[in-house]
Amino acid sequence: MPVRARRKVLAIDATDDLLAVWAGWFAPAVQPFLVGATSPLAARGRRRRGSLPPELRDTYGVYGLPDAVTWRWFDETAFCALSRDERAALVRAQVQHGRELVPTVRAWSTYAWQAIREQGDGHRFVWWPSLLRGHEREVLGQYVEDGRRPSRHADVPREVWSRASVVLPRARALAGTFAPGSGPNCFGTVMGATGVPGAAEQWMQRDPFERWLRRSAQPGGGDDDPGTVLVWRSTDGLVQHAAVTLGSGWALHKPSQGWMSPTKVLAVPDLKLSARAPGRLLERHTLL
Repeated sequence: MPVRARRKVLAIDATDDLLAVWAGWFAPAVQPFLVGATSPLAARGRRRRGSLPPELRDTYGVYGLPDAVTWRWFDETAFCALSRDERAALVRAQVQHGRELVPTVRAWSTYAWQAIREQGDGHRFVWWPSLLRGHEREVLGQYVEDGRRPSRHADVPREVWSRASVVLPRARALAGTFAPGSGPNCFGTVMGATGVPGAAEQWMQRDPFERWLRRSAQPGGGDDDPGTVLVWRSTDGLVQHAAVTLGSGWALHKPSQGWMSPTKVLAVPDLKLSARAPGRLLERHTLL
């Protein structure tokens, strides 16, 4: 069987097959657009019942509909059949209502310039399969890497992995990997690294993570020791993020549940910067 071509994305192997899957989430053939309920565009496109698929929810960064806003679904043919003024209004509405992945034409001025400049008002555009085709490696690589630190799993010495494996038997297998879709998150990653079956493959909720933490760890721990669970809480006490140290200044985490967020290794100071947010407090627990 031929080996599919690879490239590094965030210092992690990404095959052509993986890029093809990402392309379907990044530029789906049928896309959801946010429109005001009283907008003339609310009568265009198609309606769909139910929530967004998890991967599209994370692509477009919409986790709940704003007030008086609805979804309308367009494929590229239906989108292009709108007048240019209607297309421009529809694209502008995505920015106004907070839908992500509505890039500026200027940001991609060296790429398919004419097509993206004429799509709407000449300032913003949306990705379609026809625009992405043949440029998946460049565009998807840039999208996934934008604003994200590369994984440093390859820099961790063998002896560090060996010592960590005593309390984190699955950490090395998880490090430097992309999940098969949206859902797997920081809580499940920490639990999975310790060997909890199936934890790293699901969207782990707070309550089961808290129960596991109480059973499996005790307060305290050092950042240079293997098996210190780093837990960030908001001022109301709710756990917001978690990671686990590998030892010698390295730590493992998954920044979010999004398909574009890999399980990665960072130096502990960099991981703390990545997880920092206003009002969050860091606490430590040592695995038993």
